[in-house]
Parts: sequence; structure tokens; C-alpha cells
Amino acid sequence: MDNVLISILTEHSNIVLYILMFSVGISIGMHDGIIQKIKEYHIKIFIIPAGIIAGSLLGGLFCSAILKMPAGHATAVTSGLGWYSLAGATISKLEGAELGSIAFMSNLMREIFSFFIIPFLALRFNHFTCIAPAGATSEDTTLPVILKYTNEETVVLSVLNGIICSFFVPILISLCLNAG
Repeated sequence: MDNVLISILTEHSNIVLYILMFSVGISIGMHDGIIQKIKEYHIKIFIIPAGIIAGSLLGGLFCSAILKMPAGHATAVTSGLGWYSLAGATISKLEGAELGSIAFMSNLMREIFSFFIIPFLALRFNHFTCIAPAGATSEDTTLPVILKYTNEETVVLSVLNGIICSFFVPILISLCLNAG
């Protein structure tokens, strides 16, 4: 019975990830203050994710030039926005294990690097800068560090940023690989 369940989950991993993301969105939406904060920020909540996405894509183009790698491949790798499990698996399926492994390691390193740089950014710059290195992981794995070194307002923006960035990861990966 356990093997059958594991087999079903591994065969439908993308669906499982989307269900988990939907569940996180529902649980966040049920908090009383979230809706008021979203109304307060209105369209401004898209500024941080747009900057993170643009910066990640520009970083991919920069790496493409340095490493003599196709621009579509490099930007697809950086389009993971720190979500190493999805980026690695998706790119492996679409372009092969080598590029998928690069995406996995690159995005894993981004997440690990975030744990170390967030405290520094919180001390030296404003709290909003702490969200950028985390990318899509600002809603889950790096959220405790952001919570520890920033304030409640930044945490709300961090969660919203993570949701928005996570939504765009599969779209950006597909667009970058199709463009390159």
C-alpha cells in the first residue's frame, strides 16, 4: 500500500506541488490582517517580486556571457528564484539532467546564501532588502530568518513575495527555455 501511494505521488509531483502551494495560499489568506495589508499595499506588492525577477534574469544573462552558456539556459536556471526542487526537476525534464543539476545546485546555493546574508542586510540596509535574496523561498524556508531579523510588515510582504515569485517560476522557466 505504501509503495502504491509513493508511486502515485512521484508520478504526479507537479500536481502535488501545486496543491501544496494552493494550501499555503489558503492558510495565509485566512489570517485576519493579511487582507487589510494587501488592500493597503494594492499594486505596490508587485514591486519587490518584479525587482527580484528582473534581477534574477539579468543575473542569468550576466552568467551566460561569462560562462559562454546559451542565454535561454542561464536565465532558465536563475528563473528558479531559489526554488531548487522545482527548478531542478522541471529543467531536467525539459533540457536534460546536466542543466537540471546546475539549476538544482544554483538555486540551492541561493537559498543557503540567503540564510547568511539576510541578517547582514537587516542590519546594514532596510528590512525590505532582506526579501530579495530569498526569492521564492521568502514564503517558507527563509521566512523564519526574515521574521527574526525584520518586522511584521516585512514578513507580510515576504509571504506575498514568495507566493508571487513561486507562481512565476514554472512560467519563467518555460519562457526562457523556449526563447533560448
